[in-house]
Amino acid sequence: MIMGRVRAFHRGTFALYSLICRYAKVNMLPNRQPADEQISSFRLKLPTPELERALSIKETLERRSSLKTLLLLLVLMGTSMVIGDGILTPAISVMSAVSGLQGAVKGFDTTAVVVFSIVILVALFSIQQFGTSKVGFSFAPALALWFFSLGSIGIYNLVKYDITVIKAVNPAYIYFFFKKNSKDAWSALGGCILCITGAEAMFADLGHFSVPAIQIAFTFVVFPCLLLAYMGQAAFLMKYPESSDRIFYDSVPESLFWPVFVIATLAAMIASQAMISATFSCVKQSMALGCFPRMKIIHTSRKLMGQIYIPVINWFLMIMCVVVVSIFRSTTDIANAYGIAEVGVMLVTTTLVTLVMLLIWQTNLFMALCFPLVFGSIELIYFSAVLSKVLEGGWLPLVFASFFLSVMYIWNYGSVLKYQSEVREKISMDFMLELGSTLGTVRTPGIGLLYNELVHGIPSIFGQFLLSLPAIHSTIVFVCIKYVPIPVVPQEERFLFRRVCPKDYHMFRCIARYGYKDIRKEDHHAFEQLLVQSLENFLRKEAQELALESGLQEMDLDSVSVSSRDYSTRDVPDNEELKVPLMLGTRSEEAETSNSEAASAALPSSIMSSEIDPSLEYELSALREAIDSGFTYFLAHGDVRAKKNSFFLKKLVINYLYAFLRRNCRAGAANMSVPHMNILQVGMTYMV
Repeated sequence: MIMGRVRAFHRGTFALYSLICRYAKVNMLPNRQPADEQISSFRLKLPTPELERALSIKETLERRSSLKTLLLLLVLMGTSMVIGDGILTPAISVMSAVSGLQGAVKGFDTTAVVVFSIVILVALFSIQQFGTSKVGFSFAPALALWFFSLGSIGIYNLVKYDITVIKAVNPAYIYFFFKKNSKDAWSALGGCILCITGAEAMFADLGHFSVPAIQIAFTFVVFPCLLLAYMGQAAFLMKYPESSDRIFYDSVPESLFWPVFVIATLAAMIASQAMISATFSCVKQSMALGCFPRMKIIHTSRKLMGQIYIPVINWFLMIMCVVVVSIFRSTTDIANAYGIAEVGVMLVTTTLVTLVMLLIWQTNLFMALCFPLVFGSIELIYFSAVLSKVLEGGWLPLVFASFFLSVMYIWNYGSVLKYQSEVREKISMDFMLELGSTLGTVRTPGIGLLYNELVHGIPSIFGQFLLSLPAIHSTIVFVCIKYVPIPVVPQEERFLFRRVCPKDYHMFRCIARYGYKDIRKEDHHAFEQLLVQSLENFLRKEAQELALESGLQEMDLDSVSVSSRDYSTRDVPDNEELKVPLMLGTRSEEAETSNSEAASAALPSSIMSSEIDPSLEYELSALREAIDSGFTYFLAHGDVRAKKNSFFLKKLVINYLYAFLRRNCRAGAANMSVPHMNILQVGMTYMV
């Protein structure tokens, strides 16, 4: 029963959702840009793009907001159940292992099991801060011994008691079992769920190891050992059917009880460790896609980006585990709850994979329908079996899932309304041109970094800074931290720069794009250095493109295409900004070199003179002067309130629930260790 506690790593729901978001505009947060699709890891290879079925599904999803909401709710439901599993798995795993002492130690009753389990759980959650790699390395020998002992004990029981149980691998016995037991057989399916999760054990660390390594370990270690263990227990039950309640420990030879107990306890902690790591990853992905309040994330490994630690979630899971163990005091009811959460995640995953097969992979229609028909039918049968246990503990994961689903949906709903309000109330370019390059105030040396969520236009909060401050910095950069629906954005394609307003305004937009598995560095000095370097490269690129354009016009080459990307530096606002994208790093440097060589080949030497654009030297000089004066971080606290004529439910969600989450989530400035003296904050309220 214990090996069934070793959980699978179900963080695939958001990965599938992000894949769908890449192909169809179904993300509820409308901040997608055409430039995002130029990221090399963003592009999708569609084997049959001409199929009208995929295009029809895509158009239907993009056109109907109700389908977008339904898809989001489905994803959030599956993710909520995974997070709920992060509470149930440690509780049932540790209690199952500790319960073995009840038959071996005299006077070790249920209260002792509960107390001992709580001590182990507290210790387990306390060591999470040291990182997955260190914890996993210390448990690796125990995991190897665990599977070796399972296989060995299984073989021992087969040989000693009844080797003929090997015939049970024949699928015909499934029919015989249901024919003989009818309703009881259907009810027994709920217990088989734990066996299925045990068979998926090694996939728990799919985020930390390669796919071939997992496949080899599963095929040649996990599956054979679990199969031998279960068959050995069946052979033992053929002779001692009264031992069904403690079959695992009773089937262990008496002389090996204590070594196996120690290994089983460590294995239970490993199972819990896998699920805790899965919960951290799910929360991080949810945050990246705007579906969970911001929290502090600690990266515990410099080499493996998937190894993270979230303190708030860790201690919340620990408290909930202690509460569950204290209330239920038995693994039976927790097992009933465990099955419902497990099958629920399977059903969500099957639904999303089917949509991906139809929309993106463009699989043959017959094969695409066979997948949910086969796997979905099996899962629905299991789900119907575990639903009968709702009143016997199965209500617990439904409560956990409902709680996390509410938190995630409220946060997403409020964030979307806030973003839409910012887009609606952004400052017009005509107003900026009326203010002039002084912005209606005094421009002092320095760089002001204004953080906002807009990918186009000037946020209205900037007007509040102009009204509140007696002077504004000589260089203004609107910084937008944006997550795109892909796992990783290459470093050389991380930043997208654009000029805002004419040149003499010295205003720019920097869109820093991250994937949902990317790591954000918390050193603000490194960020400032990279931003300045990228801004200088941007200015040089802009001057180079202007020189090339001017030279081509002189040579009467109006139809020549300069670059494969859309570099436009004309003072004609597009979406109220000047579109001059710049990708940083090796790739952009190579592109810059090739563009420079092309310009050298096309233009006379007089045009390529360093004196061609004296304004470049002026801008670079002004930028260096601003750098010497230091950086100031402008943080906008945009609050949202429901309008007076809004429905009561909307007022409740926005004015109280969402407001509570925003007050208690991690502030944007906390992502980098910025000194408080370099931070200016202004609040603004949007009526939605």
